[in-house]
This record gives sequence, structure tokens and C-alpha cells, in this order.
Amino acid sequence: MVNVNPKRCVFFISAFVSVAASIFCIVTSTFGQDALPLSKWSESSSRKAGTRQTLKIGNSTYGFCWIPAGEFDMGSSESEISRGDDETLHHVKLTKGFWMLETEVTQALYWEIMESAPSRFKETKDIHDLPVERVSWFEAMKFCEKLTERLPDGVKASLPTEAQWEYACRAGTKTPFSFGSDLNGNRANCDGNSPYGTFKAGKYLGRTTPVKSYGANPWGLYDMHGNVSEWCLDYHVWAVVDPQGSDDGSYRVCRGGSWFSCARYCRSAFRLKFVPSYRGDLLGFRVILSCD
Repeated sequence: MVNVNPKRCVFFISAFVSVAASIFCIVTSTFGQDALPLSKWSESSSRKAGTRQTLKIGNSTYGFCWIPAGEFDMGSSESEISRGDDETLHHVKLTKGFWMLETEVTQALYWEIMESAPSRFKETKDIHDLPVERVSWFEAMKFCEKLTERLPDGVKASLPTEAQWEYACRAGTKTPFSFGSDLNGNRANCDGNSPYGTFKAGKYLGRTTPVKSYGANPWGLYDMHGNVSEWCLDYHVWAVVDPQGSDDGSYRVCRGGSWFSCARYCRSAFRLKFVPSYRGDLLGFRVILSCD
């Protein structure tokens, strides 16, 4: 019979556990904590449009919807009522997918990143669910820069280009709105006294509403029509593949219409331009995430 020293057994077991734990930590660091978050947000041709995943920022969790690469007709047809001269219909191809925040940036999220509260509409218990407004394009860009610093390595936040915004807004539809051809304040927060596609006037609330107060579009995005107009990265040029206009010119474009807008300004194709330093209680933004 072999005599075994109990103390020596404990020593070897402890050493083995320590080595195993060290190896596990190295593997986790290399393949888990760093690799998995990036792969979660990276491009995938098999991921379905509208796939939702969440990201915790501060103490709150925010949803993002997958917008796949694809093609669509940007602008409006000549038969669309009240179309603008700058809505020339043209075919666009986007070669890369991206994640879009399912709502406008809320006041709570803006405060978490920027530690400021510029909005006019604050006086309700739903303040954290109200979209931020009175934000300039420059401030929206700064928000994206600071948000990127808090994302997994390799993931970048930005404003959507005009083409990305309209593609996501339409979500495969060709009607003036993602939900059809008429609006009077019933399916989006706008001035229902000036309806579109119907003679029946609707509600005019005279202020922003909490995000998700109305239904989502087919790809899971809320308030792409109405509530606040949304800053885009550029002022679109008529390119056909991954178009991106100048980001250093005199104007930037806002999309989607607002709580103050008549219904026709909430159409998918409508474009409204401002100088990038402008702030107004009609203007907010949402962000997209993509991998470098």
C-alpha cells in the first residue's frame, strides 16, 4: 500500500485548479469577451430584416433592428400626391447591412451619453421615453462619437445616410408611408388637421409623444413617420451604389416629419434641409451601428 501525504494532495489539487482557471480566463478573454460581442453585431447575409437585439447603455436597455443590404427605389413617383421637386425617383443599392435604433434617441439616452437635456418637452412623467429634440446636427454627431467609445471594439455609431434612412423607413414598401397611402394623425404623431390621402381630419397633439406610441414598420422601427424629424448624415446625391452626399456643405437633411408637420411632410420620400447648426423642437435623430 502506498502512503499519500494529504497536505501534498491538497497542494497539487490547488495548483491544478489555479492553472486550469488561468487557462480558462485566457481563452475567455481571447474568444469570449472580445470576439463574441463583435460577431453579434457584424454583417450576416442570413440574418432576417427586422431581427432585434438589445444593448445595455447605462442602466437602460435599447433595441436595435437589423437592416440588411438590398436595393430599393428612392424618392417618389410622379403620381405621388404633393411630391417635391427634390424627390426624383432613382434605384439605389446598399451593399452593407446595419443596425438601426428602433426608436428616436430618447432624452434618457441622450442624458446618459451627453449629460445634458436640451429638449423643450419635458413636463410629463414619461420624460425618459420622450425623444430628444433641440439638438443640432453637430451635437448629434458628437453623440455618435461618444456613444462609439462605449460600444464593443469594432462597432461604430453614426447617423444614417439619407439613403439608409429611407431604405429603413420604407422597409420594402412603395407607398407614401410604410403603413399605406393616407395619414391624419391616427398612425403617426403629426398635424392631423392637414391630412394626406383622406379628407378626414384627425388629431393634432401639439407636442411630442413617448416613443413606441404608434405601431412599428415592417422591420420593427417606430416613429419613422412623425414625432420628430430626424437628422441624416448627409445631403443625398443621386448616386446609385452606397450613396453618400457631402457632410461638409451648407445643409443637412432631416427626414420623417414631426409632431408639428402636416401629414404630407411625413411621407417616406419627403426631404427637409437645415443648416447643421440649427436647433428646433421639431428635430431629433436616431443612430445606426455598423462594424468597421
